[in-house]
Amino acid sequence: MRIDKQQIATINEGLLTDHNRRFANLLSDIDNAEAIIEKLMAFQIGIPSWALGAGGTRFGRFHFGGAPATLEEKIEDVGLLHALNRNSGSISLHIPWDIPQDYAAIKQVAAENEIKFDAVNSNTFQDQPGQPLSYKFGSLQNVDKAVRKQAIEHNIEVIKHGVELGSKALTVWLADGSCFPGQLSFRNAFNNTLESLSEIYSALPEDWKVFVEYKAFEPNFYSTTVGDWGQSLLYASKLGKKAYTLVDLGHHLPNANIEQIVALLLNEGKLGGFHFNDSKYGDDDLTAGSIKPYQLFLIFNELVDGMDARGMNHASDLGWMIDASHNVKDPLEDLLQSVEAIMAAYAQALLVDKKALEEARQNSDVAKAQEILQNAFRTDVRPLVAEARRRAGGALQPLSLYRQLGIREQLIKQRGADSQTTGL
Repeated sequence: MRIDKQQIATINEGLLTDHNRRFANLLSDIDNAEAIIEKLMAFQIGIPSWALGAGGTRFGRFHFGGAPATLEEKIEDVGLLHALNRNSGSISLHIPWDIPQDYAAIKQVAAENEIKFDAVNSNTFQDQPGQPLSYKFGSLQNVDKAVRKQAIEHNIEVIKHGVELGSKALTVWLADGSCFPGQLSFRNAFNNTLESLSEIYSALPEDWKVFVEYKAFEPNFYSTTVGDWGQSLLYASKLGKKAYTLVDLGHHLPNANIEQIVALLLNEGKLGGFHFNDSKYGDDDLTAGSIKPYQLFLIFNELVDGMDARGMNHASDLGWMIDASHNVKDPLEDLLQSVEAIMAAYAQALLVDKKALEEARQNSDVAKAQEILQNAFRTDVRPLVAEARRRAGGALQPLSLYRQLGIREQLIKQRGADSQTTGL
């Protein structure tokens, strides 16, 4: 299904009086509102194909009606999000769940929904039906060279799919590691992984990037072969200029200073991609900004500051994507909420008085520095984000409009109450 743009504009008209009042009040406190609005309109956040269905946990999954059963339907769902918020203009595919049968037809569906193809993702953390060798004891790290070769060939296949679709990046996340002391040699596991990644790297087109994702634990709980940002940076540095670290907010131990990690990776020119979600305990994959909104703002403050220091384009020089799982929410509603939270944190970071903050730092005025950041965070930027959305053709209130139009109910009528999607 599609959402008619005129329908969005008509419903916006009924909300304009209240919106304009709130927006005018905010403008009195902001000097560079127009510049911020332009940046907000340009900012796009990739939607992962696996986030459009019932995510669940290892204990179970609760399916909902109207889930996208095909790649075409997944693209259409992202198109619905993008029509509402105008900041969800790309989809990130996970192979082998999303192998296109007809590249031209899939690209046509994407174009009709104003969707581009973000980074493609490989899967060597699961055994697939008919797979000759198992990844039970790792993929790119495996002691068996034949298993490593199988995983390498899969990643190269993923690159080929991405080339056909117009993607420009490969994301590699490995579940490789060990559950018990003595199970593997840490050095051999690292070297095997580096050798495997090097073969994959050599298959990258010249204008591509590879993102090496890290995770502290799960499914292996004693060691993880790419367990933190330092190990990822080590791999990326050894691989070459097309290799970068990918930061997933949920892939850290509790209380990790993610904003410092981001700052240092940007300083080294090795931050390539970013996965948004939120967590209370670990890799919870909750709605972005739902648990730690201040941390999300602090991370964005470092992202903006670090990118500006290197003359980077906020919208295009890093890969932005949501990586979340949904067990109790309509996933499209959850994704609308995540994008809204991300855009708000980005807008707040753009409000930070950089000059005043640097002066406070140079004077070691700790209280003043804290106040500068908290004043930006406490600013209600929702009218600013809504105005950027409206100007781009989106809804002033995306979630409210989603419900008002009964989109989930329409999807259930089209796809059935028991439709299920591929993925986690």
